Amino acid sequence: MNVRAYGRYLLAVIAGSLFFGCSHTPKAEETVVVAPCELNPEDFVGELDGNEIALYTLKSETGMEVSITNYGGRVVSLWVPDKDGNMGDVVCGFDNVKNYMEIKQNLGAAMGRYIGRITGAQFDLDGQTYKLDAGGDKHIIHGGSPGFANRVWSVVESDNTHLVLQYVSPDGENGFPGELTVNLTYSLTADNGLKIDYSATTTAPTVVNMANHSFFNLSGDMSKEIVDQKLWVAADSISEIDAEKLSTGKMLSVENTPFDFREAKLIGRDMKAENEQLAFGGNGYDHCFQLVEPSLEKPVACLSDEGTGRVMEVYTTQPGIQVYTANSHNGSLIGKHGIPYNQYNSICLETTHFPNSPNVPAFPSTVLRPGETFTAVTVYKFSTLGD
Repeated sequence: MNVRAYGRYLLAVIAGSLFFGCSHTPKAEETVVVAPCELNPEDFVGELDGNEIALYTLKSETGMEVSITNYGGRVVSLWVPDKDGNMGDVVCGFDNVKNYMEIKQNLGAAMGRYIGRITGAQFDLDGQTYKLDAGGDKHIIHGGSPGFANRVWSVVESDNTHLVLQYVSPDGENGFPGELTVNLTYSLTADNGLKIDYSATTTAPTVVNMANHSFFNLSGDMSKEIVDQKLWVAADSISEIDAEKLSTGKMLSVENTPFDFREAKLIGRDMKAENEQLAFGGNGYDHCFQLVEPSLEKPVACLSDEGTGRVMEVYTTQPGIQVYTANSHNGSLIGKHGIPYNQYNSICLETTHFPNSPNVPAFPSTVLRPGETFTAVTVYKFSTLGD
């Protein structure tokens, strides 16, 4: 172990006595992989509306490490090894909670009540029209603002490998009916997976569509574009959007289009093709892909980076996956380590229901009623090429 790594190890041990997130004590026969633990928990201490904010770090015995703040239930950092065992942080984010609160970006956040756009900021349910608070806009996105990403979640349970958060959304929040009680569980699996479990109950009929909004770059270098990383998605159609990025309610076949990822290809290979849907997406991908067979037993999508050898497989119970290639990043957003986030520097693979489902009867229903429980599970599993 070199001097720098040894110093990091000592810091991790010291921090572990104060903060559970770096507290794995290796057995003598184990190969120790030291994740940097570069975030300072003190930079995430805060308060909002009388609720305390903090940083929680989960760490597996293989060295995988994820840090989460209960402000917005956000994934702040995610350290995984490359083909040579070097650890890298593969998600965008900020290194302090003040930036998350002031800049109000959705990096890594738990989005709700309804991720994606609802056309006209209204929907009908059981013969009643619900008008949603879109902040003066014609349409509502990601449940409105402030949404779940801007709330402090209560910590129900926490230890080295899992964190349970809860948020109770009051009846009428941003116009959505029913008091919604949401439990969000982050856990690390033995095979290098980050597992995200949602469950929710309601006191009145409502609509629910929640997902995590992490931006990934498997190179671990957020100054690099993801256009040379490969993507595979088990989907044969996408939800069509119009010039306002609103779902038309139609499904389009991916065959013979830039949206065909049924065989793995470079993300950037067809990104600049002349295609109306790409133009509507903001000169890149910002579309919900209809999964052929959602599953926790086999992957529905796979992202890989040849340079580092990192691979991320996605497993989910959700019917769709929103692929977004950070088309709107323009360098004005400054992330961890002072790195400007430029266009195409990352990719979102958000497991979700389809946008505007409350207004499209043909789409899988997002209605939740009293006595029912909304559940959704997604796993982002990491490995390296050749494993």
